[in-house]
Amino acid sequence: MARWCYRHRLVVLLLWVGALFGLGAASSAAGTNYANVFSLPNTDSTTAYDLMEKAFPERAGDTDTVVWKVDDGSVRDESVRSRIGPALEEIGRMKGVGEVTDPYAEQGAAQISRDGRIAYAQITFTEQANGIPKELIEDVVDTAQAAERDGLQVELGGQAIARTQEPPQGTAEAVGILAAAVVLFLAFGSLFAMLLPIVVAIAGVGTGLVGTMLLSHVTDVPEVAPLLGSLIGLGVGIDYALFIVTRHRRGILRGMKPEEAAVTALNTSGRAVLFAGGTVCIALAGMLVMNMRFLDGVVVATSLTVVLSVLAAITLLPALLGLLGMRVLSRRQRRRLAAAGPEPAEESGLAARWSSYVQRHPRPVAAMAVVVMAALAIPVLSLRLGATDQGNHQESQTTRQAYDLLAEGFGPGFNGPLQVVVEGDAPAGLVNGIKSTEGVAQVAAVPPANGVTVIQVVPTTSPQSEQTDQLIDRLRDDVIPQSGAEAHVGGVTAVFKDFASVTGDRLPYFVATIIALGFLLLLVAFRSLVVPLTAALMNLIAAAASFGVLVAIFQWGWGTELIGVGKEGPITSFLPVIMLSLLFGLSMDYQVFLVSRMHEEWVHTKDNARAVRVGLAETSRVINSAALIMICVFSAFVLSGDMEGAMAGIGLAAAVALDAFILRTALVPAAMHMLGNANWWLPDWLEKRLPHLAVEPKEEAVAAAAEEEPVAAAGRSSVVHGFVRTADGDPIDGAAVTLLTKGGRQLDRVTSLADGSYIVSVPAPGAYLLATSAESYGSRAGQVVVTEGPLVYDVELAEGEVDAVN
Repeated sequence: MARWCYRHRLVVLLLWVGALFGLGAASSAAGTNYANVFSLPNTDSTTAYDLMEKAFPERAGDTDTVVWKVDDGSVRDESVRSRIGPALEEIGRMKGVGEVTDPYAEQGAAQISRDGRIAYAQITFTEQANGIPKELIEDVVDTAQAAERDGLQVELGGQAIARTQEPPQGTAEAVGILAAAVVLFLAFGSLFAMLLPIVVAIAGVGTGLVGTMLLSHVTDVPEVAPLLGSLIGLGVGIDYALFIVTRHRRGILRGMKPEEAAVTALNTSGRAVLFAGGTVCIALAGMLVMNMRFLDGVVVATSLTVVLSVLAAITLLPALLGLLGMRVLSRRQRRRLAAAGPEPAEESGLAARWSSYVQRHPRPVAAMAVVVMAALAIPVLSLRLGATDQGNHQESQTTRQAYDLLAEGFGPGFNGPLQVVVEGDAPAGLVNGIKSTEGVAQVAAVPPANGVTVIQVVPTTSPQSEQTDQLIDRLRDDVIPQSGAEAHVGGVTAVFKDFASVTGDRLPYFVATIIALGFLLLLVAFRSLVVPLTAALMNLIAAAASFGVLVAIFQWGWGTELIGVGKEGPITSFLPVIMLSLLFGLSMDYQVFLVSRMHEEWVHTKDNARAVRVGLAETSRVINSAALIMICVFSAFVLSGDMEGAMAGIGLAAAVALDAFILRTALVPAAMHMLGNANWWLPDWLEKRLPHLAVEPKEEAVAAAAEEEPVAAAGRSSVVHGFVRTADGDPIDGAAVTLLTKGGRQLDRVTSLADGSYIVSVPAPGAYLLATSAESYGSRAGQVVVTEGPLVYDVELAEGEVDAVN
């Protein structure tokens, strides 16, 4: 498929452009129909919600609030009424506004605070918040705030009003893409190579978002789903393309033609991308274990975006590689390739030195990593699930100020009233019992409607307070049963409390499911029991530490105003499930990429220390680059204007940073050095029963044995490995080690790492020549005889020395 896409690049490009614009046109015509269905089946708050719909079916529109406060005097003063009254009348005449409840009307006395300094009016629109034209909302805000004067403050709150505070759509995505572009340019040094992952990610995310908009008409998709889909889609889309482009560029630098390099890159890294994308989708599908309708839409949106990002990486990317040809390399690389010929890929000196350091000091490295992760995980012990509201907005926003004014004038519980819903008339004992309950500020029973009575209960504490949760429990467990009535406690606060309770109850099953799934996948991929056990433990450590960071910032308030996300509060109830799914998928990506290289070395050499050292040295740079890109993309979602999006962005950025820079770069390799050969242990009976799964097949050997070497033409492949050192025993970094037939044909060529280690592939047992050279030193060549197993062969170079071939 890669070759077909490479050769028919214009057809592939036209198909992708047509799909993007066609879906875009369809979604623009159809619009969106997002549904925030937070209620859960068989919960008390859902029963209350269903009864309220029966009682008041006509209250379908969004209700928002205008709040005003005077510094001196009373809101009843004529000077205030003469400004506020006409503004409310003008708002009431606007098309799309159904009703305005005026505190200056006969029934409006309760809408004025006891001290007379704060009052509010409620605006009921004819549509829900998402269906109200933004121009109408802006007209309402402008009209209300035009009544302000010195000493008279006017603020507005509500779901529709919050839409006017949202930053321009795509701001977070644009900032994330720009930051990723900088990282890619530094990594590749080429403008065209930098653009490839970004174009691929935009194609995948773009089609995913418009597809989600269309799906919102046939299934319940929450409003936060497309934001989460673009967040994960940009991250994995850029990273997957980065892996493939890196392998493609390496192939060209080693002398392959662009087409063959692209085919090889897709057959190696492309297979890993398919595996990684599949694991992310499986992890996301694990959310279905929670049996929550709200999460079903999140699974649909995020999985669709990941699938399309993978599809773009394996179809659109080879087509773009075909368009660029050699321009995927920088000009300097192309000139050097033309002048000096193909060269082996050189490892980063820093990566090689760090890998050697971890090998020499595994225990201190592991201990330091565990201490850091444990310290970051401490805040998770105080994790409290709940819901964010406009009280968590930034202090400068009108919705936050309206929230604070209502709390000041009518009590902190006014922003989150509870509804006790009863079929038929409410018994007097129930109303009196609620009034005398600790934590209740006000109680008002609404006259029965359609056979249902609603008792409005205003708590003394804020919606996010633990005391409010305790009040809900008292009403359900004590007050209602004692009254003998069949009543249910509802309202937004009760809905989110039930959501948090159900999430907490089902979360262990969800975690067990995704951990078990990851264990099985890695068990099949790497034929080991210890590697998947280690990965499962690392996933739990990463989750605990990342949630610790989340609690410290968003629940404890460490730096919330600094990063512009408003006031601290509980962690959104559904966030742990979504974050754990995404974290599991991303951790699997890095684990597979790292351990697959180690496993390849282990299969060749049966030397665990070398396998771990070489695997870390060769993959840490690309893993860290990929992680840095994801951190940039995820962190940019602080600018989304959505608290849940900011939480998810910061949480995932912290998780990726800890996973890549501490776990995969330090703790995992250190633990594998300490475990030794036990890393690769698998009982024989299990080995025979496991299916074989090739995650990322290694590239084919450079050449087979020459015709003049018949003894080497049969048998199994092997390796020669060892160290290149000076006469004093110091390692030589960057020495060229070449394996040749006795007739002089080159079979493999590598560059020694910072610790002087090297490894060359041998096609079969036999006699070969091994030539070694390095700048500032002489060259040395000698005959090596390889039998059935790997051969250890150390080379010593002296300055100016040339050794003749036997």
